[in-house]
Amino acid sequence: MPTKRSKKSSSSREPSRLTSSNYYDDKNYMDVSSFKPFLECEAAGLAAYKGEYQLFTDDKPLLVGNYIHSYFESKESHQSFLDKNKKKIFKWGNPDKGEKKEYLQADDMIKTLESEPLFMDLYGPGDKEVIVTGRLGDYAWKGKVDSLNLDRGYFCDLKTVDNFHKGHWNKDYHHPVNFAVDRGYFYQIALYQELIYQTFGKWCVPFICAVSKQDPPDKDIFKFSGDEAKQLLDESLDTIETRQDHIFSVIAGEVPPYRCERCKWCRQTKKLTGATDIMDIELD
Repeated sequence: MPTKRSKKSSSSREPSRLTSSNYYDDKNYMDVSSFKPFLECEAAGLAAYKGEYQLFTDDKPLLVGNYIHSYFESKESHQSFLDKNKKKIFKWGNPDKGEKKEYLQADDMIKTLESEPLFMDLYGPGDKEVIVTGRLGDYAWKGKVDSLNLDRGYFCDLKTVDNFHKGHWNKDYHHPVNFAVDRGYFYQIALYQELIYQTFGKWCVPFICAVSKQDPPDKDIFKFSGDEAKQLLDESLDTIETRQDHIFSVIAGEVPPYRCERCKWCRQTKKLTGATDIMDIELD
């Protein structure tokens, strides 16, 4: 559970220092990827946090994204990624046999980005995979920024998307939303902006650099300069701060998790306790 700062003493021991080797294993800090599932279903989020449940059974999209990220991080990082994932990237696990089709597609996505001077000028100069930490209220948080340029005062997050223009139905808004809203990227961007400020004392402008999985790939750079985008960033950080105390209590086992009764985890762990009136069926 992320370390909670004592309300009685300001001399509470800080969490251990994060490095690239312990970043993903260190549970003293909360990260946005672990937190977001709790906002959808606390029961599923808790099971995933404890390693009892995989939210995504298909790891190909994640690996393709990491393939592209590692390429733009450095030659050494990309080669290390290839070496660690030979069986998944290459046919029969043999580099001499060539890459599987999804990674050939990833190569096209990389070429699409590399051919854009604006992307290379924006994303290229920044420091890659920068670890940032800080506190929201009583809790320690962490983040890993894809590309951070403190000198020029901005940071970039690199995203792979199926289709920029595809609408995603949102039951709360009751209308389709774009991929950034649907995937909860506003939570990530708002948190990173805050953690960068707490780590380096500088408020940085955010960008999402995105490339699509279409043939040929689409590409774009998205900014958060409009009033609506800024409001969503503020609301996203407020949501994290408002919900975190309860969610950390769920993680600590102090209160039971809320079950959405819709997701895969809830369906597979559901126990019948009685009959439901046919007219009381809840609709999404």
